Amino acid sequence: MLTTESLTEAQWQIAHAIALTLVKDNTDVNELGKVIAYLRASINQPNAGAKFFKYLKTLVSNGRQIGHSGRTADHYRSIEQTCNQYLQSETNAQTILQILGWAARLMRYYKDASPIEDITLPSTLPTTIGEPQTEPGSKRQAEIAQVTDSYDFTISQILEAKVTAIKGNKVTYEILGTIKLTEKEPKKAQFLSEGQTVKVEILELKEDGSIKKVKFTDEKNNL
Repeated sequence: MLTTESLTEAQWQIAHAIALTLVKDNTDVNELGKVIAYLRASINQPNAGAKFFKYLKTLVSNGRQIGHSGRTADHYRSIEQTCNQYLQSETNAQTILQILGWAARLMRYYKDASPIEDITLPSTLPTTIGEPQTEPGSKRQAEIAQVTDSYDFTISQILEAKVTAIKGNKVTYEILGTIKLTEKEPKKAQFLSEGQTVKVEILELKEDGSIKKVKFTDEKNNL
């Protein structure tokens, strides 16, 4: 399993940019998964990186013949253009594989972000992998994706959370040190304080298994 330490900060920015670009293009993450599977299978071949970009070009050329839907060719075109934009300068196939693997995870995370149009790429995003990055925002998103991937959350599950902010009847909870959710707590907000550790109950999950909604639970708190 890849860890968040397997990429540099600049590479995290690239993974973030690829994921967000593909989501905004409505690219099917399953098609990216097939591309990743090809690269993984050919990773030990000579010139695997160059062959990967040639493979992408072949997919675009033959997308209509091998596609299973009317949009398959569009998905391949979006993947090729995005990879060419952010990965063309990278010659190490293993690095490309790691970046795309995390990009796929981040795609699932961003797909559920609302509204996606409000999420923008940093103005200082490096255009090549070797450039230094100056804004580390994407690493946090990757850490959230990793938490979701590592835990099997369920409805009605009770979790420990830290109250990080209270504004009126809205309470922001931080779960597992990474996931932050702001919920309306009209009956409980006045009794809570920032920095307090409480128990919350999961009410809803997103399609990718991440937490969508929680609430303060009376059963596990002494209020």
